[in-house]
Amino acid sequence: MASLLRAATWGMFPWRGYCSRGTQGELSEGFVEALKAVVGSPHVTTAAVVREQHGHDESMHRCQPPDAVVWPQNVEQVSRLAALCYGQGVPIIPFGSGTGLEGGVCAVQGGVCVNLTHMDRILELNPEDFSVVVEPGVTRKALNSHLRDSGLWFPVDPGADASLCGMVATGASGTNAVRYGTMRDNVLNLEVVLPGGRLLHTAGPGRHFRKSAAGYNLTGLFVGSEGTLGLITAATLRLHPAPEATVAATCAFPSVQAAVDSTVHILQAAVPVARIEFLDDVMMDACNRHSKLNCCVAPTLFLEFHGSEQALAEQVQRTEEIIRHNGGSHFSWAKEAEHRSRLWAARHNAWYAALALRPGCKGYSTDVCVPISRLPEILVQTKEDLQASGLTGTIVGHVGDGNFHCILVVDPEDHEELLRVKAFAEQLVRRALALRGTCTGEHGIGLGKRQLLQEEVGTVGIETMRQLKATLDPRGLMNPGKVL
Repeated sequence: MASLLRAATWGMFPWRGYCSRGTQGELSEGFVEALKAVVGSPHVTTAAVVREQHGHDESMHRCQPPDAVVWPQNVEQVSRLAALCYGQGVPIIPFGSGTGLEGGVCAVQGGVCVNLTHMDRILELNPEDFSVVVEPGVTRKALNSHLRDSGLWFPVDPGADASLCGMVATGASGTNAVRYGTMRDNVLNLEVVLPGGRLLHTAGPGRHFRKSAAGYNLTGLFVGSEGTLGLITAATLRLHPAPEATVAATCAFPSVQAAVDSTVHILQAAVPVARIEFLDDVMMDACNRHSKLNCCVAPTLFLEFHGSEQALAEQVQRTEEIIRHNGGSHFSWAKEAEHRSRLWAARHNAWYAALALRPGCKGYSTDVCVPISRLPEILVQTKEDLQASGLTGTIVGHVGDGNFHCILVVDPEDHEELLRVKAFAEQLVRRALALRGTCTGEHGIGLGKRQLLQEEVGTVGIETMRQLKATLDPRGLMNPGKVL
């Protein structure tokens, strides 16, 4: 019985670190030599340790390494690699910074992992047009460092210093999305190597207009495609003016309901808040310990405002009135950059703070999003469910978008606990779907949410996605096993 439970549990929650392929897979010596002919011998490896590094992301999913890893240096090499792999029926798995949370880089059928991090140039900056063109190895922090003296910045911030084209592929968002939008709102054009090696510019070569009514939205098709339709080799991104002034704040509430009601009221009052994050009492206690804060241990909002000094004063005053009306207290306003950075570093380190609640255990993060009007209802219910489950977990989220996560800290050897995690996560997602929400606000589908995607979009939706996939990737070799 114990062995059957173990097998069933690993199938549902295959924890990273248990690798199914410890030696080189099915690639022939001749094929490996052909890879080397494209990118050079130093940029190809079949070493087990490197393959295992490329067989997992930051998620719960088991390490499933590719048969080889290659590092192309330019788009021409990517095109030749794609043509070579596709012609020989070898799966292709794009790899950026490996910070995903849904197993998107696992090589479930072996194949070649194409690591794009060596392509790390900022190709073109158009400050007058508020746009920039980057290669896939450019990270969010590297781009903003490059933009530091331009008066511009790229605000989409998922927390991790992810590669920008990887953020495109997963449809990432983060703490600033409530004001500046997600990656879907900030991508103007993409250069994509299609599975057979052809090169596509989704909005036309070199174009970076703000809007267009010209045909199908090919750019939008590839945002969130998770590497299943092609390899993104350049992205033209929308930039934003750097704010003149910034103020951050934290405030505590007597209940989850009061905190989330404040969020809804702030948005309904049209206060142009830049960030509004919710952390429950367990998460705040963990952040206090991990990041050496001294915040009240209670349901808490982290907020940030961008604008002119005069506009900020008005925004802060209106927000404080709303918060006090909902019972908020323990206000802490931070204007100095150092103080603000410390607060947001604590928020971004929430994952590690949660893991510290049970040293030696693993983390599993849920990810749902609902209409703003249903946010108080689902968050209160989720807090009650979490307390009733007996699981160790926290709630944290980008509540300005209706998006939140439960970070569950689990003993991977406790199979009964893993079953409770699975039941809790499925109940949460199905509750979000019942409230006309989505099974993922930002993590993506990857390996773990394919059935839930079908429940969300329905049979016709899945069939339409399959038809698009079959048209672009008829052999099913682009990142197989993901999304569909």
